[in-house]
Amino acid sequence: MRPDLPTLALTFLASLAFTAAASAQATPSYEAFNEGRFLRYLNAHKDGIDAVPRIGLSFGERTIRAVIDSGSTGVVVAARSVPNFGQLQSIGNGQLTYTSSGRIMRGRWVITRLTLVGQNGERLDTEPMPVLAVTRVDCLRNARNCTPRSSPRNIAMVGIGFGREGDRQNQSTPDKNPLLRVAPGDGRRRQGYVLTREGVHVGLTGANTRGDFRFVKLDRQPDGRDWAGIPACIALNGRTPPACGSMLMDTGVSAMFMTVPPDQAGAVTRTLPDGTNVSVRIGAPENSSELYQFTVGSTSPLAPDGIHLRVSPTRVFVNTSYRLLNGFDVLYDADGGYAAFRRRH
Repeated sequence: MRPDLPTLALTFLASLAFTAAASAQATPSYEAFNEGRFLRYLNAHKDGIDAVPRIGLSFGERTIRAVIDSGSTGVVVAARSVPNFGQLQSIGNGQLTYTSSGRIMRGRWVITRLTLVGQNGERLDTEPMPVLAVTRVDCLRNARNCTPRSSPRNIAMVGIGFGREGDRQNQSTPDKNPLLRVAPGDGRRRQGYVLTREGVHVGLTGANTRGDFRFVKLDRQPDGRDWAGIPACIALNGRTPPACGSMLMDTGVSAMFMTVPPDQAGAVTRTLPDGTNVSVRIGAPENSSELYQFTVGSTSPLAPDGIHLRVSPTRVFVNTSYRLLNGFDVLYDADGGYAAFRRRH
């Protein structure tokens, strides 16, 4: 029997209500949370971000300048910069590889408190957590920028990324992320952060997450310990279909690292020529939408300093570089498993 018009109308309205409810569930709310701090980068200025961001790092004595790096997970610092290094509790030998440069950091994981310090004088203390105290630097074969060293100096990286264990960083689990190991405060905390071109909001709150964020739900890593990278697709010069894989917004580099299949690269094998249009889309392949695009060789503030291209039939990946922060604030929700992007105006 064919339903009458009122029944159809009610069915349609119920469908709309279900869709709205599903959409609301897919977009988390942070209004109930109020525990957050803002750390301004030591090298921040009002005209945008034009260098790898720096943050202060202290173990109770002097404060050293460190890179705040969303492309790795874990605090990595020269052992000589950690007071009483030899007397601290150790949980074993450690290693972390930065594939962008080819540097292999080797040392000991030690348990210690630390403090992050912003240009604005804001200080953020952690609970006792693992820190990789580096005693030696080795290099990958064909490393881009690496010199082997024993008893190194001037190493200080504050790795705040997620989903990095599969990229020669198998020890880089969430318990090593200092922004997720903040000492307890008086308010309600939602674990996560918002990266901006001026600094980082630590802890997600109703105040620092307002605005038009585009949310992407993250999958769990196979071992369940962390969230996977951001699903994303790449199109060069409008070629369809776009190639889909994952995206990393890496504050530790100024250049883009891109891996695409032959049908996107065309005749190009190493370097994208000036004039090439690059489109980066976010979301699963079936419903991805464009986040941003730029032209190679242009003066766009979102365009990277250069592009390291790899052609592979088995992997799709793009590391956007810190330049993305000139156009977007980037949110990571460690409790709920979301990434999100808020366009800057």
